[in-house]
Amino acid sequence: MSGTPYRPPSFLGDAWRIARKDLLIEFRTRSAFLAATVFAVLAVVIFRFTWDPTAIPAIDLAPGVLWVIFTFSGLLGLNRSFGLELAERAYDGLLASQVSRESIFTGKVLANLAFVAGVQALTLPAVALFFDLPVGAAWGTLIGIVVLAALGLAAVGTLFAAIAANTRLAELLLPMMTLPFFVPLVIPAAQASAVVLRGQPVGDAMAWLKVLLAFDLVFVTACIVVFPYTIEE
Repeated sequence: MSGTPYRPPSFLGDAWRIARKDLLIEFRTRSAFLAATVFAVLAVVIFRFTWDPTAIPAIDLAPGVLWVIFTFSGLLGLNRSFGLELAERAYDGLLASQVSRESIFTGKVLANLAFVAGVQALTLPAVALFFDLPVGAAWGTLIGIVVLAALGLAAVGTLFAAIAANTRLAELLLPMMTLPFFVPLVIPAAQASAVVLRGQPVGDAMAWLKVLLAFDLVFVTACIVVFPYTIEE
């Protein structure tokens, strides 16, 4: 008999399909992305017009402002990772499929990473503009720091979003659970960003970059391993 040969499920292929589905839903509604973007821009404006340049130099204040905004704007999108599917019981169908739990998690992380990166892509120039930061040739290094931190934020946030999704207080529990784990990620990201923005050599930030990389390696792997045990059939 002729026909299409059976192809076993692909880990990356399944993850990409899940990520693509989530991104298409967000592209059609744009609700979470618009909310996070409006929050980020509003926060930049508030920080700018309440800042006293004679008390704190912009180069000292901007890295902290940048990462506070990144953290909280990212949280606005993490809740929707599983919320949309739970509303129509679509998540049950996803769990009943042949897609592995690890692929589900990876796909969700990829979608959240794209979401967080999109918000950061708009916020970073806004902070540089409003605080008149001398970024110059440091854009490449700064973007690398942002990507490393965004990966950790997306992985940890996705895991806790899955845990909190089935509770009545998901919107309250998610920040309470994730923020303590974000601290060891945000601090080195802010410190590395400050070093780069001051025009110091990248080597001066290597210690912080190694902490970021170690966080990503440990927590992304741990989240992939733990995720199957955090969901129920």
